[in-house]
Amino acid sequence: MAEHTSSSITIEAAPADVMAVIADFARYPDWTGEVKEAEVLKTDARGRAEQVRLVMDAGAIKDDQTLGYTWTGDNEVSWTLVKSQMLRSLDGSYLLRPAGAGATEVTYSLTVDVKIPMLGMIKRKAEKVIIDRALAGLKKRVESEEQS
Repeated sequence: MAEHTSSSITIEAAPADVMAVIADFARYPDWTGEVKEAEVLKTDARGRAEQVRLVMDAGAIKDDQTLGYTWTGDNEVSWTLVKSQMLRSLDGSYLLRPAGAGATEVTYSLTVDVKIPMLGMIKRKAEKVIIDRALAGLKKRVESEEQS
């Protein structure tokens, strides 16, 4: 079984406001860094994305991938790889928990398996960098929208 990497951050906003930013795939190129294009291919009955195509550019790794999303209640979303040029598998999730007055603890978990050979230690370090950048970008995006 593949090992996963996870990290958490506290964002000064309500869970619903954080999830609104996570669910707004069209704006991902504005705050994620690695996502250059995002296109929702399929939505569920509530209008939430079920399949999203992402064009990624993370320096050495460039990829065009499609992810399938599952929404659990209002505070959790997970995804799995549908297709990719560079990845064998990709599973991730955001879990939101209220963290006091107007704050949310966000935990991002990620498991990635690339088609090219890569040492486990290097792969986990790459996962950690992706997670930390995503959480920092999410925090900055949500909190800047809260100020508006």
